[in-house]
Amino acid sequence: MAIRRREFLAAGAGAAVLLAGRFARGNEEHLPLVFSTLGCPGWEWTKILEFAQMNGFAAIELRGVRGNVDLPSCAEFAPGQIRQTKQQVADHGLKISDLGASATMHVAEPGERAKQLADARKFIDLASALEVPYVRVFGNEVKGSREEVIAHVTDGSHQLGEHAGPKGVTVIIESHGDFVTSPLPKEVLTKADSKHVALLWDAHHTFVDGHEQPEATVAELGSWIRHTHLKDSVPGEKGR
Repeated sequence: MAIRRREFLAAGAGAAVLLAGRFARGNEEHLPLVFSTLGCPGWEWTKILEFAQMNGFAAIELRGVRGNVDLPSCAEFAPGQIRQTKQQVADHGLKISDLGASATMHVAEPGERAKQLADARKFIDLASALEVPYVRVFGNEVKGSREEVIAHVTDGSHQLGEHAGPKGVTVIIESHGDFVTSPLPKEVLTKADSKHVALLWDAHHTFVDGHEQPEATVAELGSWIRHTHLKDSVPGEKGR
């Protein structure tokens, strides 16, 4: 299915703007545009901040710094450095919108599942220290019994929500992998039944991979959407 850039933006931008506002500066009408460091994997921390400031971004989404996607292990986020890092972000007139963890909730094998949940908790703890509102995790795959996968993702999401809530953080599941049309994430989010578990809407995945119109996604999932990915992308490419 060939989707032209203009068609995608026309279909998705209006729906996305309805969700804007959380990172507005003061009383200005400022569309809270954010860029992800996934697009600049080799950049130094100071270059990331300077680029965001110079180009009028409201915030940055952290997926990695200098190629390291394990954010809790980055020098900038070591316990003794957190205060200075937060000040650097503020000095550039920015916020951090969310942290992008790689944790996947569909995993069933006990040892690997425990590792995925532990990694997500590390990101939640870091987000709390940085005063970042969201941590992204994945569903991510439906292998074997659909009911069992839903149970695993629901349980993992609920556990993380219980950990995140007292720390002022919300876990957002990305519409990614096999979770690209509304019914599956809606079922998981409903069953997770936590105000600290919500959705990161990747409009490329729902529109191009899931063949779902943005208006339909917002109608079904809008009450859970906290953050949105819009991409100038090529059909068939997978985001991370």
